Amino acid sequence: MKILMVCLGNICRSPLAEGIMKTKVPENFMVDSAGTISMHEGEHPDKRAIKTAANHNIDISKQRSRPITRKDFETFDKIYCMDIDVFEDVVSKTRNEEERQKVSLFLELLGDHQNAEVPDPYWGDMSDFEKVFQLLDRGCDAIKNQIPQS
Repeated sequence: MKILMVCLGNICRSPLAEGIMKTKVPENFMVDSAGTISMHEGEHPDKRAIKTAANHNIDISKQRSRPITRKDFETFDKIYCMDIDVFEDVVSKTRNEEERQKVSLFLELLGDHQNAEVPDPYWGDMSDFEKVFQLLDRGCDAIKNQIPQS
């Protein structure tokens, strides 16, 4: 199974989601993250995201931001988007229904479609990053529970 987490800049939400998901799935799973913009390409995650993950014994400090690519639609089985704008942007890059079916909102599996967006903590403080971590942790559990056990 290959899972891609996507947010806007790939420095806050999706790196956290990648780090959390990697702790919940077998090592033979591929988990990565990307952004819909390339503004932070090559940068490490936001220091606050790194610290929040570290507070939960997860190391995301070696991750590097990258934009989503055409190849991602061929490589990954599932592409999870952190908010509606990111979802719409990613869907607009798909070429066919098969690729479109791979893309979903990250929090949809929690069943609360009114609050299906992971808020961007970038403009917030450490407490916002912690709230996002908790939301991502619940979402990653829901994703893990959807994966067929082999």
